[in-house]
Amino acid sequence: MHEELNYFTRNEVWTLEAKPKGARVIGTKWVFRNKQDDEGNIDYSQVEGIDFGETFAPVARLEAIRFLLAYATHHDMKLFEMDVKSAFLNGYINELVYVEQQPGFEDPNNPNHVYKLSKALYGLKQAPRAWYERLRDFLIQKGFKIGQVDTTLFTKKMDDDLFVCQVYVDDIIFGSTNEEYCKKFGKMMAKEFEMSMIGELTFFLGFQIKQLKEGTFIYQEKYTRDLLKRFKMDDCKPIDTPMSTNTKLDIDESGIKVDQTLYRSMIGSLLYLCASRPDIMFSVCLCARFLADPRQSHLSAVKRILRYLKHTPSIGLWYPKSANFELLGYSNSDFAGCRVERKSTSGGCYLLGRSLVSWSSKKQNCVSLSTAEAEYIAAGQTLLDYGVELSRVPLLCDNESAVKLTNNPVQHSRTKHIDIHHHFIRDHVAKGDIQLRNVGTKEQLADIFTKPLDESTFHRLRSELNVLDVRTIM
Repeated sequence: MHEELNYFTRNEVWTLEAKPKGARVIGTKWVFRNKQDDEGNIDYSQVEGIDFGETFAPVARLEAIRFLLAYATHHDMKLFEMDVKSAFLNGYINELVYVEQQPGFEDPNNPNHVYKLSKALYGLKQAPRAWYERLRDFLIQKGFKIGQVDTTLFTKKMDDDLFVCQVYVDDIIFGSTNEEYCKKFGKMMAKEFEMSMIGELTFFLGFQIKQLKEGTFIYQEKYTRDLLKRFKMDDCKPIDTPMSTNTKLDIDESGIKVDQTLYRSMIGSLLYLCASRPDIMFSVCLCARFLADPRQSHLSAVKRILRYLKHTPSIGLWYPKSANFELLGYSNSDFAGCRVERKSTSGGCYLLGRSLVSWSSKKQNCVSLSTAEAEYIAAGQTLLDYGVELSRVPLLCDNESAVKLTNNPVQHSRTKHIDIHHHFIRDHVAKGDIQLRNVGTKEQLADIFTKPLDESTFHRLRSELNVLDVRTIM
């Protein structure tokens, strides 16, 4: 506690003043939390418009983290991470904010004085935004460029080498094609901010990351085992697939109602696990459609997913080192697969070389490729920040009619039911940004995101997406 308060003083976070008449003062309290590593070892009373204004702070999307890992693997870059000590105490605030003296550490000579804040404090709603702006301005001042799409990505070209820096609140991932620049960056940051950790990237946002000579492996084994234990499924009977091909979920109004809080908690936990487990994406998203009124049939489907996780706790994404770094995607749709509304389920996945960086499984109002196209435009702009320029990006689809439709400039009577904004992919095909090609159904990797599959097909597609067991890599 003394160490923390000494940092407040060194960083000029606040000044002790007599309480102004009529001033609103925010209370303070001590909060203690143990930070854990990947092994599990120990490592709001404000009023909007008065005490804070803008609170939003950009954070990196998980897709952006996977982009960086894929890029680093391809360019043989070792990634490092740093944790800024008391990061929020570095951000300047614009509002006039007073807080009470901290319990147990009141000034004996001025017990009724209050602290006027110059910088953000933990618990202030504007603290994340203030910290991001301070860090952004510092990096730009040092010659970094901010990402066009991802504003948490900062890059800097030095001769023929590239330095990349990805920010997630107070966690920073960085790397360079010249490791000497990593050392210089660490020293520069340590000089400006107090650092509590600088080391090789091994654990980030619940991801366990192994940077190996042959590639990089991303998985969530600890999270998976904790999830199974939390929902009392750690002793369940394992199973080979997350969903049976015979599963036909619907509203099931006559079914037995189940605990809605438990069901939602299970789905929320599984959705986060999807960040490194594309093999459960379709099953989890299908079960998530029944959050409003879950029944026993829906809970049984969720428990089957957990039984599959019991069988495969150490599966994750393998990013092998490869000469190929081309962007490639697959788009697929299961026509009228939803039993409730008879809507289609669209799925897509996007690879950089052999590294799966993004995927989706969504119920659509109509069969549409616009979602996949939008992902490609965003991916292309992100790659430009890394200095990678794309020409014609292949988008593979097993629907020959959809491919022909994008090449047909005439909107005849049989396509009038498709809304005009779903045709803008055709414009990019015409411009040469996208090359829509037909692919055989057996080679359609996006199938795993649109429907339940038999065991053989499921395992084959999972393997082709490089979703592997960490034990096969180590």
